[in-house]
Amino acid sequence: MAAPDPGQPGPAEHWDAVVVGGGVAGLVAARDLAASGLRTLVVEAREVVGGAVGRHVVAGLTLDSGAESFATRGGAVAELALELGVGERVVRPEPRGAWVQLAHGAGPLPRAGVLGIPTDPWAADVRQTVGTLGAVRASVDRMLPAWWGARGGDEVSLGSLVRRRMGPRVLERLVRPVVAGVHAADPDDLAVDAVAPGLRAALAQQGSLAGAVRSLRAAAPAGSAVAGFDGGLHVLVDALAADLAGRAGQIRTGVRVVAVRQLALAAEPPSFEVVTEDAEGAAGLLRADRLVVATPAAVGLLAGVAPQMAGVVLDPGAEVVLVALVLDAPALDAAPRGTGVLTSPAVQSQARGVRAKALTHGTAKWAWLAAAAGQGRHVVRLSYGVAGDDPGPRALPDDELTALALRDASTLLGTRLGADQLVASARVVWSQSLPRPSASHREAVARVRAAVAPTPGLAVCGAWVAGNGLASVVPDARAATRDLLGRQ
Repeated sequence: MAAPDPGQPGPAEHWDAVVVGGGVAGLVAARDLAASGLRTLVVEAREVVGGAVGRHVVAGLTLDSGAESFATRGGAVAELALELGVGERVVRPEPRGAWVQLAHGAGPLPRAGVLGIPTDPWAADVRQTVGTLGAVRASVDRMLPAWWGARGGDEVSLGSLVRRRMGPRVLERLVRPVVAGVHAADPDDLAVDAVAPGLRAALAQQGSLAGAVRSLRAAAPAGSAVAGFDGGLHVLVDALAADLAGRAGQIRTGVRVVAVRQLALAAEPPSFEVVTEDAEGAAGLLRADRLVVATPAAVGLLAGVAPQMAGVVLDPGAEVVLVALVLDAPALDAAPRGTGVLTSPAVQSQARGVRAKALTHGTAKWAWLAAAAGQGRHVVRLSYGVAGDDPGPRALPDDELTALALRDASTLLGTRLGADQLVASARVVWSQSLPRPSASHREAVARVRAAVAPTPGLAVCGAWVAGNGLASVVPDARAATRDLLGRQ
Protein backbone atom coordinates (compact mmCIF):
# COMPACT_ATOMS: atom_id res chain seq x y z
CA MET A 1 0.00 0.00 0.00
CA ALA A 2 1.48 3.38 -1.02
CA ALA A 3 2.45 5.84 1.70
CA PRO A 4 0.32 8.98 1.85
CA ASP A 5 1.70 12.00 0.01
CA PRO A 6 2.58 14.65 2.64
CA GLY A 7 1.97 17.33 0.02
CA GLN A 8 -1.67 16.34 -0.35
CA PRO A 9 -4.12 17.19 2.44
CA GLY A 10 -5.95 14.39 4.15
CA PRO A 11 -9.62 14.42 5.11
CA ALA A 12 -10.92 17.86 6.00
CA GLU A 13 -11.28 18.90 9.65
CA HIS A 14 -14.54 20.64 10.40
CA TRP A 15 -14.64 23.71 12.64
CA ASP A 16 -17.33 26.26 13.36
CA ALA A 17 -14.79 29.06 12.89
CA VAL A 18 -11.19 29.34 11.69
CA VAL A 19 -9.04 32.39 12.44
CA VAL A 20 -5.96 32.93 10.26
CA GLY A 21 -3.31 34.84 12.22
CA GLY A 22 -2.53 34.60 15.91
CA GLY A 23 -1.68 38.20 16.67
CA VAL A 24 -3.71 40.07 19.27
CA ALA A 25 -6.50 40.78 16.77
CA GLY A 26 -6.79 37.11 15.81
CA LEU A 27 -6.76 35.98 19.44
CA VAL A 28 -9.42 38.53 20.40
CA ALA A 29 -11.64 37.46 17.50
CA ALA A 30 -11.13 33.76 18.30
CA ARG A 31 -11.86 34.27 21.98
CA ASP A 32 -15.10 36.12 21.23
CA LEU A 33 -16.16 33.46 18.70
CA ALA A 34 -15.46 30.71 21.22
CA ALA A 35 -17.34 32.66 23.89
CA SER A 36 -20.41 32.55 21.63
CA GLY A 37 -20.24 28.75 21.68
CA LEU A 38 -18.39 28.11 18.41
CA ARG A 39 -15.61 25.52 18.05
CA THR A 40 -12.78 27.79 17.00
CA LEU A 41 -9.30 27.16 15.64
CA VAL A 42 -6.47 29.72 15.33
CA VAL A 43 -3.78 29.05 12.73
CA GLU A 44 -0.51 30.97 13.13
CA ALA A 45 2.49 30.71 10.79
CA ARG A 46 5.01 31.67 13.46
CA GLU A 47 6.03 29.47 16.35
CA VAL A 48 4.42 31.76 18.92
CA VAL A 49 1.24 33.82 19.04
CA GLY A 50 0.97 37.49 19.89
CA GLY A 51 2.24 39.15 16.72
CA ALA A 52 3.65 42.55 17.65
CA VAL A 53 3.20 41.70 21.35
CA GLY A 54 5.84 39.21 22.47
CA ARG A 55 8.36 38.43 25.17
CA HIS A 56 11.97 37.46 25.59
CA VAL A 57 14.26 36.81 28.54
CA VAL A 58 17.33 39.02 28.87
CA ALA A 59 19.67 38.67 31.86
CA GLY A 60 16.98 36.75 33.71
CA LEU A 61 14.34 39.45 33.15
CA THR A 62 11.21 38.66 31.14
CA LEU A 63 10.74 41.69 28.89
CA ASP A 64 8.34 42.76 26.18
CA SER A 65 9.98 42.06 22.83
CA GLY A 66 7.51 44.22 20.91
CA ALA A 67 4.84 46.66 22.03
CA GLU A 68 5.11 47.49 25.74
CA SER A 69 2.17 49.83 26.32
CA PHE A 70 -1.27 50.66 24.95
CA ALA A 71 -3.24 53.87 24.53
CA THR A 72 -6.02 54.16 27.10
CA ARG A 73 -8.42 55.98 24.75
CA GLY A 74 -11.80 54.32 24.44
CA GLY A 75 -11.17 51.95 27.34
CA ALA A 76 -11.46 48.85 25.11
CA VAL A 77 -8.20 47.23 26.22
CA ALA A 78 -8.88 47.74 29.94
CA GLU A 79 -12.41 46.36 29.47
CA LEU A 80 -11.02 43.26 27.76
CA ALA A 81 -8.46 42.82 30.55
CA LEU A 82 -11.27 42.82 33.11
CA GLU A 83 -13.17 40.18 31.15
CA LEU A 84 -10.03 38.04 31.04
CA GLY A 85 -9.39 38.37 34.78
CA VAL A 86 -6.22 40.45 34.49
CA GLY A 87 -7.76 43.89 34.98
CA GLU A 88 -5.95 44.38 38.29
CA ARG A 89 -2.63 44.01 36.46
CA VAL A 90 -3.18 47.11 34.31
CA VAL A 91 -0.67 49.72 35.47
CA ARG A 92 0.20 53.30 34.59
CA PRO A 93 3.73 54.39 33.77
CA GLU A 94 5.69 56.50 36.20
CA PRO A 95 4.80 60.22 35.79
CA ARG A 96 8.26 61.32 34.70
CA GLY A 97 7.53 62.63 31.22
CA ALA A 98 9.63 62.09 28.10
CA TRP A 99 12.24 64.07 26.14
CA VAL A 100 13.21 64.77 22.56
CA GLN A 101 16.78 64.87 21.23
CA LEU A 102 17.31 67.79 18.85
CA ALA A 103 20.32 68.94 16.88
CA HIS A 104 21.13 71.57 19.54
CA GLY A 105 20.46 69.30 22.53
CA ALA A 106 17.65 67.64 24.49
CA GLY A 107 14.36 69.14 25.60
CA PRO A 108 11.15 67.90 27.25
CA LEU A 109 8.13 66.82 25.25
CA PRO A 110 4.86 68.50 26.21
CA ARG A 111 3.06 66.58 28.92
CA ALA A 112 -0.22 67.84 27.50
CA GLY A 113 -0.56 67.16 23.78
CA VAL A 114 -1.51 64.79 20.99
CA LEU A 115 1.29 63.35 18.83
CA GLY A 116 3.50 66.21 20.03
CA ILE A 117 0.98 68.95 19.19
CA PRO A 118 0.85 71.12 22.33
CA THR A 119 -2.27 72.40 24.02
CA ASP A 120 -0.41 75.53 25.15
CA PRO A 121 2.55 76.85 23.12
CA TRP A 122 3.63 78.92 26.14
CA ALA A 123 3.82 76.01 28.59
CA ALA A 124 7.29 75.85 30.12
CA ASP A 125 8.14 72.43 28.67
CA VAL A 126 6.98 73.45 25.18
CA ARG A 127 8.83 76.76 25.26
CA GLN A 128 12.02 75.05 26.44
CA THR A 129 11.98 72.82 23.37
CA VAL A 130 10.66 75.08 20.59
CA GLY A 131 12.09 78.36 21.94
CA THR A 132 10.40 81.72 22.25
CA LEU A 133 10.23 82.19 18.47
CA GLY A 134 8.58 78.79 18.09
CA ALA A 135 6.05 79.61 20.81
CA VAL A 136 5.23 82.97 19.16
CA ARG A 137 4.69 81.31 15.78
CA ALA A 138 2.60 78.52 17.30
CA SER A 139 0.40 81.13 19.02
CA VAL A 140 -0.65 82.42 15.58
CA ASP A 141 -2.78 79.25 15.44
CA ARG A 142 -5.52 80.81 17.55
CA MET A 143 -5.78 83.84 15.22
CA LEU A 144 -6.17 81.81 12.04
CA PRO A 145 -9.57 80.83 10.65
CA ALA A 146 -10.58 77.30 11.61
CA TRP A 147 -10.41 76.10 8.00
CA TRP A 148 -6.78 77.22 7.56
CA GLY A 149 -4.69 74.16 6.75
CA ALA A 150 -7.59 71.77 7.30
CA ARG A 151 -9.17 71.79 3.85
CA GLY A 152 -8.38 69.12 1.30
CA GLY A 153 -10.39 66.05 2.22
CA ASP A 154 -8.57 62.81 2.96
CA GLU A 155 -5.38 64.16 1.38
CA VAL A 156 -4.63 66.53 4.28
CA SER A 157 -1.53 65.26 6.06
CA LEU A 158 -0.71 65.73 9.71
CA GLY A 159 2.53 67.46 8.73
CA SER A 160 0.87 70.03 6.50
CA LEU A 161 -1.79 70.81 9.12
CA VAL A 162 0.75 71.40 11.89
CA ARG A 163 3.13 73.34 9.64
CA ARG A 164 0.44 75.74 8.47
CA ARG A 165 -1.16 76.32 11.84
CA MET A 166 1.74 76.16 14.33
CA GLY A 167 4.83 76.53 12.20
CA PRO A 168 8.01 74.58 11.45
CA ARG A 169 9.48 74.48 14.96
CA VAL A 170 6.50 72.66 16.47
CA LEU A 171 6.54 70.28 13.51
CA GLU A 172 10.28 69.58 13.48
CA ARG A 173 11.00 69.59 17.21
CA LEU A 174 7.86 67.99 18.59
CA VAL A 175 5.55 66.35 16.07
CA ARG A 176 8.05 64.80 13.67
CA PRO A 177 10.05 62.98 16.40
CA VAL A 178 6.88 61.74 18.10
CA VAL A 179 5.36 60.44 14.86
CA ALA A 180 8.63 58.74 13.89
CA GLY A 181 8.69 57.04 17.27
CA VAL A 182 5.04 56.01 17.35
CA HIS A 183 4.34 55.25 13.69
CA ALA A 184 7.85 54.81 12.22
CA ALA A 185 6.84 57.33 9.56
CA ASP A 186 6.95 60.99 8.59
CA PRO A 187 3.96 63.22 9.46
CA ASP A 188 3.87 64.51 5.87
CA ASP A 189 3.06 60.95 4.76
CA LEU A 190 0.19 60.40 7.21
CA ALA A 191 -3.44 61.30 6.69
CA VAL A 192 -4.48 63.44 9.64
CA ASP A 193 -7.88 61.73 9.91
CA ALA A 194 -6.21 58.32 10.14
CA VAL A 195 -3.50 59.15 12.63
CA ALA A 196 -5.51 61.59 14.77
CA PRO A 197 -9.21 60.75 14.38
CA GLY A 198 -11.49 63.61 15.33
CA LEU A 199 -8.75 66.26 15.26
CA ARG A 200 -10.09 68.16 12.25
CA ALA A 201 -13.65 68.00 13.55
CA ALA A 202 -12.47 69.37 16.90
CA LEU A 203 -10.52 72.08 15.08
CA ALA A 204 -13.67 73.19 13.26
CA GLN A 205 -15.53 73.33 16.57
CA GLN A 206 -12.82 74.92 18.74
CA GLY A 207 -11.35 77.28 16.16
CA SER A 208 -7.67 76.47 16.85
CA LEU A 209 -5.43 73.42 16.71
CA ALA A 210 -4.36 73.89 20.33
CA GLY A 211 -8.01 74.07 21.35
CA ALA A 212 -8.77 70.96 19.33
CA VAL A 213 -6.02 69.05 21.13
CA ARG A 214 -7.31 70.27 24.50
CA SER A 215 -10.81 69.03 23.68
CA LEU A 216 -9.53 65.61 22.58
CA ARG A 217 -7.51 65.24 25.75
CA ALA A 218 -10.45 66.34 27.88
CA ALA A 219 -12.54 63.58 26.31
CA ALA A 220 -9.89 60.94 27.08
CA PRO A 221 -9.89 58.93 30.33
CA ALA A 222 -8.29 60.64 33.31
CA GLY A 223 -4.65 59.87 34.01
CA SER A 224 -1.90 58.81 31.67
CA ALA A 225 -2.65 58.44 27.96
CA VAL A 226 -0.94 55.04 27.99
CA ALA A 227 -0.88 52.01 30.27
CA GLY A 228 0.70 48.58 30.45
CA PHE A 229 0.53 45.38 32.45
CA ASP A 230 2.40 44.42 35.58
CA GLY A 231 4.77 41.83 34.14
CA GLY A 232 4.61 43.14 30.56
CA LEU A 233 2.10 43.58 27.78
CA HIS A 234 2.47 39.90 26.88
CA VAL A 235 0.31 39.20 29.98
CA LEU A 236 -2.66 40.05 27.75
CA VAL A 237 -1.60 37.50 25.12
CA ASP A 238 -1.26 34.78 27.77
CA ALA A 239 -4.70 35.63 29.14
CA LEU A 240 -6.31 35.51 25.71
CA ALA A 241 -4.72 32.15 24.89
CA ALA A 242 -5.73 30.69 28.26
CA ASP A 243 -9.30 31.96 27.94
CA LEU A 244 -9.58 30.50 24.44
CA ALA A 245 -8.27 27.13 25.63
CA GLY A 246 -10.77 27.19 28.50
CA ARG A 247 -13.56 27.51 25.94
CA ALA A 248 -12.32 24.49 23.95
CA GLY A 249 -10.67 26.67 21.32
CA GLN A 250 -7.37 25.57 19.80
CA ILE A 251 -4.23 27.34 18.60
CA ARG A 252 -1.85 25.77 16.08
CA THR A 253 1.49 27.49 15.57
CA GLY A 254 4.04 26.86 12.84
CA VAL A 255 1.19 26.31 10.37
CA ARG A 256 0.94 28.45 7.25
CA VAL A 257 -2.24 29.02 5.26
CA VAL A 258 -1.53 28.61 1.55
CA ALA A 259 -5.01 28.90 0.03
CA VAL A 260 -8.59 29.79 0.85
CA ARG A 261 -11.56 28.66 -1.21
CA GLN A 262 -15.29 29.26 -0.89
CA LEU A 263 -17.47 26.23 -1.45
CA ALA A 264 -20.45 26.31 -3.78
CA LEU A 265 -23.21 28.54 -2.51
CA ALA A 266 -25.54 25.53 -2.43
CA ALA A 267 -23.40 23.96 0.26
CA GLU A 268 -24.52 24.51 3.81
CA PRO A 269 -21.86 24.95 6.46
CA PRO A 270 -18.98 24.65 6.16
CA SER A 271 -18.66 27.25 3.41
CA PHE A 272 -14.89 27.84 3.40
CA GLU A 273 -11.95 25.55 2.74
CA VAL A 274 -8.55 26.52 4.16
CA VAL A 275 -5.46 24.71 2.90
CA THR A 276 -2.53 24.69 5.32
CA GLU A 277 1.09 23.61 5.38
CA ASP A 278 3.19 22.89 8.46
CA ALA A 279 6.94 23.30 8.96
CA GLU A 280 7.61 19.81 7.52
CA GLY A 281 5.60 20.56 4.39
CA ALA A 282 2.64 18.41 5.39
CA ALA A 283 -0.61 19.73 3.95
CA GLY A 284 -3.88 20.02 5.84
CA LEU A 285 -7.45 20.92 4.96
CA LEU A 286 -9.84 22.83 7.24
CA ARG A 287 -13.49 23.56 6.67
CA ALA A 288 -15.55 26.16 8.48
CA ASP A 289 -18.62 28.28 7.90
CA ARG A 290 -16.95 31.31 9.50
CA LEU A 291 -13.51 32.61 8.56
CA VAL A 292 -11.57 35.51 10.07
CA VAL A 293 -8.35 36.61 8.38
CA ALA A 294 -6.23 38.65 10.79
CA THR A 295 -3.14 39.10 8.64
CA PRO A 296 -2.27 41.39 5.70
CA ALA A 297 -1.74 38.21 3.68
CA ALA A 298 -5.53 38.36 3.33
CA VAL A 299 -5.16 40.38 0.14
CA GLY A 300 -3.55 37.40 -1.58
CA LEU A 301 -5.37 34.61 0.24
CA LEU A 302 -8.85 35.99 -0.40
CA ALA A 303 -8.38 36.93 -4.05
CA GLY A 304 -10.57 34.01 -5.16
CA VAL A 305 -13.19 34.60 -2.45
CA ALA A 306 -13.42 38.39 -2.78
CA PRO A 307 -12.23 39.21 -6.31
CA GLN A 308 -12.78 42.94 -5.73
CA MET A 309 -9.49 42.85 -3.80
CA ALA A 310 -7.58 42.51 -7.06
CA GLY A 311 -5.01 45.27 -7.36
CA VAL A 312 -5.18 46.34 -3.72
CA VAL A 313 -1.74 47.39 -2.46
CA LEU A 314 -1.29 47.82 1.29
CA ASP A 315 1.38 49.96 2.86
CA PRO A 316 4.37 47.64 3.44
CA GLY A 317 5.04 49.09 6.87
CA ALA A 318 8.45 49.53 8.40
CA GLU A 319 10.99 46.96 9.41
CA VAL A 320 12.01 48.04 12.86
CA VAL A 321 14.86 46.59 14.90
CA LEU A 322 14.70 46.84 18.68
CA VAL A 323 17.79 46.54 20.86
CA ALA A 324 17.28 45.81 24.55
CA LEU A 325 20.17 46.61 26.89
CA VAL A 326 20.39 45.47 30.50
CA LEU A 327 22.93 47.66 32.29
CA ASP A 328 24.56 47.96 35.65
CA ALA A 329 24.36 51.74 35.73
CA PRO A 330 23.46 53.36 39.10
CA ALA A 331 23.77 56.77 37.43
CA LEU A 332 20.46 56.02 35.69
CA ASP A 333 18.62 55.70 39.02
CA ALA A 334 17.79 59.40 38.73
CA ALA A 335 15.98 58.84 35.36
CA PRO A 336 17.86 61.70 33.65
CA ARG A 337 15.51 61.73 30.63
CA GLY A 338 12.30 60.59 32.27
CA THR A 339 10.68 57.54 30.71
CA GLY A 340 12.50 57.90 27.40
CA VAL A 341 13.68 60.00 24.50
CA LEU A 342 12.50 60.48 20.92
CA THR A 343 14.99 61.60 18.30
CA SER A 344 14.58 64.34 15.73
CA PRO A 345 15.24 63.04 12.17
CA ALA A 346 17.71 65.92 11.82
CA VAL A 347 19.85 64.32 14.53
CA GLN A 348 19.68 60.91 12.86
CA SER A 349 20.96 62.38 9.59
CA GLN A 350 24.11 63.85 11.15
CA ALA A 351 27.37 62.09 10.31
CA ARG A 352 27.99 61.03 13.92
CA GLY A 353 24.48 61.63 15.17
CA VAL A 354 22.20 59.33 17.08
CA ARG A 355 20.83 56.67 14.75
CA ALA A 356 18.06 55.41 17.05
CA LYS A 357 14.64 56.94 16.49
CA ALA A 358 13.55 56.32 20.06
CA LEU A 359 14.72 55.09 23.45
CA THR A 360 12.54 53.75 26.25
CA HIS A 361 13.99 53.69 29.77
CA GLY A 362 11.99 50.69 30.89
CA THR A 363 13.03 50.68 34.54
CA ALA A 364 12.20 54.38 34.81
CA LYS A 365 8.85 53.90 33.10
CA TRP A 366 7.51 50.80 34.85
CA ALA A 367 7.71 50.29 38.62
CA TRP A 368 7.25 46.51 38.27
CA LEU A 369 10.30 46.27 36.01
CA ALA A 370 12.44 48.43 38.31
CA ALA A 371 11.55 46.13 41.20
CA ALA A 372 12.40 43.04 39.17
CA ALA A 373 15.73 44.46 37.99
CA GLY A 374 16.86 45.72 41.39
CA GLN A 375 18.60 48.91 42.40
CA GLY A 376 21.31 50.08 40.04
CA ARG A 377 20.32 47.72 37.23
CA HIS A 378 18.46 49.24 34.29
CA VAL A 379 16.68 48.20 31.12
CA VAL A 380 16.71 50.53 28.13
CA ARG A 381 15.42 49.76 24.67
CA LEU A 382 16.32 51.50 21.44
CA SER A 383 14.41 51.41 18.18
CA TYR A 384 15.90 51.66 14.68
CA GLY A 385 14.15 52.01 11.35
CA VAL A 386 11.34 54.01 9.74
CA ALA A 387 9.23 53.28 6.68
CA GLY A 388 11.08 53.81 3.41
CA ASP A 389 14.60 54.26 4.81
CA ASP A 390 17.66 52.22 3.88
CA PRO A 391 18.66 49.25 6.06
CA GLY A 392 21.23 51.36 7.97
CA PRO A 393 21.77 50.03 11.50
CA ARG A 394 19.40 47.13 10.90
CA ALA A 395 22.00 45.56 8.60
CA LEU A 396 24.71 45.57 11.28
CA PRO A 397 25.77 42.31 12.96
CA ASP A 398 24.69 41.90 16.57
CA ASP A 399 27.92 43.05 18.20
CA GLU A 400 28.14 46.22 16.10
CA LEU A 401 24.46 47.02 16.62
CA THR A 402 24.89 46.60 20.38
CA ALA A 403 27.91 48.92 20.35
CA LEU A 404 25.90 51.49 18.40
CA ALA A 405 22.99 51.16 20.85
CA LEU A 406 25.35 51.81 23.78
CA ARG A 407 26.71 54.97 22.11
CA ASP A 408 23.21 56.18 21.24
CA ALA A 409 21.93 55.48 24.75
CA SER A 410 24.85 57.39 26.26
CA THR A 411 23.99 60.44 24.17
CA LEU A 412 20.24 60.24 24.66
CA LEU A 413 20.44 59.71 28.41
CA GLY A 414 23.30 62.14 28.96
CA THR A 415 25.18 59.45 30.87
CA ARG A 416 28.28 57.44 29.98
CA LEU A 417 27.26 53.86 29.25
CA GLY A 418 30.06 51.54 28.22
CA ALA A 419 30.59 47.88 27.40
CA ASP A 420 31.85 47.37 30.96
CA GLN A 421 28.34 48.19 32.22
CA LEU A 422 26.54 45.92 29.79
CA VAL A 423 25.04 42.84 31.47
CA ALA A 424 23.24 41.51 28.39
CA SER A 425 21.60 42.63 25.16
CA ALA A 426 19.04 41.28 22.72
CA ARG A 427 17.97 42.11 19.20
CA VAL A 428 14.38 41.79 17.95
CA VAL A 429 13.20 42.38 14.38
CA TRP A 430 9.71 43.82 14.11
CA SER A 431 8.30 43.52 10.64
CA GLN A 432 4.92 44.34 9.04
CA SER A 433 3.76 45.72 12.38
CA LEU A 434 3.62 49.38 11.52
CA PRO A 435 1.66 50.16 8.34
CA ARG A 436 1.67 53.91 7.86
CA PRO A 437 -1.85 55.36 8.13
CA SER A 438 -1.43 57.29 4.89
CA ALA A 439 -4.26 58.36 2.58
CA SER A 440 -3.34 55.60 0.10
CA HIS A 441 -3.32 52.93 2.81
CA ARG A 442 -6.71 54.11 4.09
CA GLU A 443 -8.08 53.84 0.55
CA ALA A 444 -6.67 50.31 0.24
CA VAL A 445 -8.25 49.30 3.55
CA ALA A 446 -11.61 50.73 2.47
CA ARG A 447 -11.41 48.59 -0.69
CA VAL A 448 -10.62 45.49 1.39
CA ARG A 449 -13.56 46.07 3.73
CA ALA A 450 -15.89 46.71 0.80
CA ALA A 451 -14.72 43.51 -0.91
CA VAL A 452 -15.25 41.39 2.21
CA ALA A 453 -18.58 42.85 3.33
CA PRO A 454 -20.85 41.01 0.83
CA THR A 455 -19.49 37.56 1.76
CA PRO A 456 -21.39 35.93 4.64
CA GLY A 457 -19.17 34.30 7.21
CA LEU A 458 -16.04 36.27 6.26
CA ALA A 459 -14.28 39.01 8.25
CA VAL A 460 -10.88 40.69 8.43
CA CYS A 461 -9.15 42.39 11.34
CA GLY A 462 -5.70 43.38 12.58
CA ALA A 463 -3.47 46.44 12.66
CA TRP A 464 -3.23 46.37 8.88
CA VAL A 465 -6.91 47.42 8.66
CA ALA A 466 -7.60 48.91 12.10
CA GLY A 467 -4.45 51.01 12.55
CA ASN A 468 -1.53 50.63 14.92
CA GLY A 469 -1.90 50.03 18.64
CA LEU A 470 -4.13 47.86 20.80
CA ALA A 471 -6.57 50.75 21.30
CA SER A 472 -7.37 50.43 17.59
CA VAL A 473 -6.87 46.69 17.12
CA VAL A 474 -8.96 45.36 20.01
CA PRO A 475 -12.27 47.20 19.36
CA ASP A 476 -11.95 46.60 15.61
CA ALA A 477 -11.50 42.84 16.11
CA ARG A 478 -14.47 42.68 18.47
CA ALA A 479 -16.63 44.68 16.08
CA ALA A 480 -15.65 42.38 13.20
CA THR A 481 -16.63 39.36 15.28
CA ARG A 482 -19.99 40.85 16.30
CA ASP A 483 -20.73 41.65 12.68
CA LEU A 484 -19.71 38.17 11.61
CA LEU A 485 -22.00 36.54 14.16
CA GLY A 486 -24.82 38.91 13.33
CA ARG A 487 -24.72 38.10 9.63
CA GLN A 488 -25.05 34.34 10.13
